Amino acid sequence: MAEEEICRCFDQYEVRPPHVVRFHAQRQDTASSGWQHLLDLVEEAAADGREVFRPLAELSPAERRQIITLPPTIAKLTEVRHLVLYGSNLLRIPPEIGAMTNLQEFTPYTSHRLHWFPYELTRCRQLKASTVSTRSLYGNFKVRPPFPPLQSGRAATRDLDLMNLDPTMWGTDAIQACSVCDRLIAEAGLYQVWISLWVGTDTLPLLVNACSLDCIDALPTPSEGYVPTPHTGGVGIVQPRADYA
Repeated sequence: MAEEEICRCFDQYEVRPPHVVRFHAQRQDTASSGWQHLLDLVEEAAADGREVFRPLAELSPAERRQIITLPPTIAKLTEVRHLVLYGSNLLRIPPEIGAMTNLQEFTPYTSHRLHWFPYELTRCRQLKASTVSTRSLYGNFKVRPPFPPLQSGRAATRDLDLMNLDPTMWGTDAIQACSVCDRLIAEAGLYQVWISLWVGTDTLPLLVNACSLDCIDALPTPSEGYVPTPHTGGVGIVQPRADYA
């Protein structure tokens, strides 16, 4: 059995006509042996204060295939300077990565199902280097695949089970705090937008979960050569021409 699943969300090598792209629907199996092993590895890394963390290298091939996200406990890894996720089966990175305040280098290279990152990654102020498979990213400059359409903004979230969301619709199964101001979403609204920003040494598609339109307005200017404003995705979003190479 291969360690990684094949992703067919969009063609990662050829420019294609725009089409509707959806988030991956898979949820993390938290009862799997791989997940339990990963939780233990995070605790070990937090306890010994290691600066380089390569969790997937310590999992078996079968266990690596089981991991589609990282646990929220990565927030404990405040001493880690280099996070290595080479060749992963990841679909998403949790917002808790923003608590890894000493992170300087981020390497999710050849993680071909990892198409986007949480806006909270911008809280890693010391992050200066990244190695990302650019063609796997939504809106990448090489083939300009579409972004998944986001849900309409809402001023209140009383009708949402914020800890049991549909990943196909929201990109994740849980949203707790505002990506911008850290206010609890349950106490406010929920407005999702995409923004492409320079992070490390790459322009990355970042998903923002904001509590208000004011927080959307507070977002920085997107990187040059990308959609010039925060947007809600879908095939109607006009992107610059692809720089296919």
